[in-house]
Amino acid sequence: MAGAILTADALLFGALPYLALTVFLLASIARYRGWRFSYSSLSSQFLENRQHFWGLVPFHYGILVVLTGHLVAFLIPREILAWNSHPLRLYVLEISSLAFGVLTLVGLAAAIVRRLTVPEVRAVTNRRDGVLFALLAVQVVSGLGTAVLYPWGSSWYAATATPYLWSLLRLAPDITAVAVMPWLVKLHIVNAFVLLAYAPFSRLVHVLVAPLPYLWRKPQVVRWYRGPEVTS
Repeated sequence: MAGAILTADALLFGALPYLALTVFLLASIARYRGWRFSYSSLSSQFLENRQHFWGLVPFHYGILVVLTGHLVAFLIPREILAWNSHPLRLYVLEISSLAFGVLTLVGLAAAIVRRLTVPEVRAVTNRRDGVLFALLAVQVVSGLGTAVLYPWGSSWYAATATPYLWSLLRLAPDITAVAVMPWLVKLHIVNAFVLLAYAPFSRLVHVLVAPLPYLWRKPQVVRWYRGPEVTS
């Protein structure tokens, strides 16, 4: 039994990251070369804008801050641990991270509700969108669950997850730290790799072209024009 668990951990945390990265790179290149004009979020904003705004803006602002926090802890873990050595600074960081995580969840929930309730948007929603939203939901909910059930995540992430991620970059994966983590944390990590592999097959591919200006641009007004009818 212990051997089976160890094998599963080795596959999920030792092999899956490289498989996911390989699929991401090869599929992204193939899509760009074969379907270059599909390299976008395939926005449905022109179909419905009000609910689109309340889903898109909170989700993107929230996820950008959360991902930035993950990246900073990955790049400078010692500085993060030094920052957290002061209780007040630790509380500020933890509460801020949780708040932006909740903001991400609110935006994602609004986007999913919009997809399900607006007929015009539902008509252009396909199975790939459903899979993407399901993966995003698992990622956000597992992240928030981890933050609530296993607090001080900024510290233990810097102390345990960061060395694991660096070991992947060195092509010498050390799964010792992640193998003993709670199942919810493992789910969050594994789902992140699955999301990475799935991104080139979904509208999430638009992150490669960084379409960020719409987060602060003015709302756009779309008008349909129909030419004069021709009567015989």
